[in-house]
Amino acid sequence: MTGNLLEIKNLQVCAEDKIILNDLNLTVREGEVHVIMGPNGAGKSTLGYAVMGHPGYSIKGGNILFEGEDITEEKADVRARKGIFLSFQNPEEIQGVTLENFLRSSKTAVTGKPLRVIAYKKDLYKQMDSLNMDQDYATRYLNVGFSGGEKKKSEILQMLMLDPKLAILDETDSGLDVDAVKIVSKGVHAFKNKKNSLIIITHNTKILEYLPVDKVHILQNGRIIKSGNASLIEQVNKSGYREFITSERL
Repeated sequence: MTGNLLEIKNLQVCAEDKIILNDLNLTVREGEVHVIMGPNGAGKSTLGYAVMGHPGYSIKGGNILFEGEDITEEKADVRARKGIFLSFQNPEEIQGVTLENFLRSSKTAVTGKPLRVIAYKKDLYKQMDSLNMDQDYATRYLNVGFSGGEKKKSEILQMLMLDPKLAILDETDSGLDVDAVKIVSKGVHAFKNKKNSLIIITHNTKILEYLPVDKVHILQNGRIIKSGNASLIEQVNKSGYREFITSERL
């Protein structure tokens, strides 16, 4: 039997003194794929940032446990070393740091071990090929001049190379054409195994066609108002969020 990888208990999160998440509870077990859906402004991205330890979001109540350890007060770099990864909805461009060097430094920081350069490059180029990324991108500054699709592929490449225990994908499929969504989906599928877990924040359910989904959660006003299996996605695609939305406000 698998254990709980992530436990969120009665979480309250604020940004600029505004409550974004309030009394949110979520448990993700090893090997599970969870999907977070909901209308704009529901707090979906905030949930990802809070789990990752983004300094722009302050936790006012509740707890976040990872593998049974309370990480509520831990900084983002500590959480990354423990095996948590967050892909950004809008990846930043970083001048002066190549994609290859960024990944090598990140991998070394997370594992705490020096890398064998030849083996590392071989693995890097293999993963890039699987994402249909030109290997020349490895020597370009991180995301600088990348198209929207290449930025998203770069995020998935980082996930594949870092191999976290928990990957949180924040609308990784947004702005992608059909072919790019398929490629990104294949990368996510290649990452998934029985030990690691995924939280996928999305509006576009195309990315889910290649993944077995264990649980779906709908957020409204910073709370999970409905949870279910993959059939919940079909309900949302058919009718939208109208039947789930309540008049409750924080």
